[in-house]
Amino acid sequence: MELALYCPEYGYYETKKDIGRRGDFYTSVSVGRLFGRLLAFQFAEWLGRLPPAGRKPCIVEAGPHDGQLARDILDWLQSRRPEQFGRIEYCLLEPSPRRREWQRETLEAFAPHVRWGDSLDSLLPPAGPAEPRPPGLNGIVFSNEFLDAMPVRRHGWDAGRRKWFEWGVALEGGRCVWARIEDSDFRFPLPELEAVLPDGYTVETSPAAGRWWREAADRLEHGWLLTLDYGGLAEELFTPARARGTLRAYSRHHASHDVLANPGEQDLTAHVNFSALRQAGEAGGLKTEYFDTQARFLTGILSRAAGGASLGEWDAGLARQFQTLTHPEHLGRAFTVLAQSK
Repeated sequence: MELALYCPEYGYYETKKDIGRRGDFYTSVSVGRLFGRLLAFQFAEWLGRLPPAGRKPCIVEAGPHDGQLARDILDWLQSRRPEQFGRIEYCLLEPSPRRREWQRETLEAFAPHVRWGDSLDSLLPPAGPAEPRPPGLNGIVFSNEFLDAMPVRRHGWDAGRRKWFEWGVALEGGRCVWARIEDSDFRFPLPELEAVLPDGYTVETSPAAGRWWREAADRLEHGWLLTLDYGGLAEELFTPARARGTLRAYSRHHASHDVLANPGEQDLTAHVNFSALRQAGEAGGLKTEYFDTQARFLTGILSRAAGGASLGEWDAGLARQFQTLTHPEHLGRAFTVLAQSK
């Protein structure tokens, strides 16, 4: 999955720039600029609550793709919160040189306020001579549809042997195929359900997502860690009715279970286990402030933004964007929001 999505030469995210109508899937960003404005309003509130520090507060975006969301956030801050805009630094967490070029083109107007890093550690301020470690990040670390594209492990249930195995990938006749790995260290998070799981029941885990979240919690000194993504709690993801797991491929706006077909030519995604993220963050010293649907999260922001008056001229276009972002039949129920603070 990592190779199919991120291989520097052939990976999906290295070669596919377009999203939305011209691409393979829609995101909240492709709906229009309202999503970025709503997030910017929330970020302005949070930044106003930060304790004083001797360095610039930062907004760190992980998985910024072509920089459109960063542009929308910075544009709103510049026009509506100029004092805050002048003090902040917007950091894009992006290891890919190709995608950095896309982002530089999009964010050219904001160049003095933007910098890049290939890891969270690369964004930390340097340690002073008497400091044992660099100071942590002071601000907001966030992502939108980032963790669902982190590599997953795929586990299967052998009901006859009452034992878990792992699905690996092999090459057969020039094609990628599934291959069973009998030795598995997987432990089902809800063992009381194992007696009723059907044979071949499949689930995914993402150790990479959990490690990233815990690392972000460790690197955050003061501020918030936020993600908006597909997913749910463990008891919602690991149910007998969800026998094929959540791993999907998307191509031309159609979902498919054939995730091994055409590597690098289709998007791959698996639902985020928010139970695991919450636990990882709380183990890293974070407090969970918000966990709910995107619809309720954005509706709450809109209500605090004077019914939209702070978001620009509220017209029929913005109203349509808001409906798409929040309606349960569109993006409102599909996405979950987790915000934790330190």
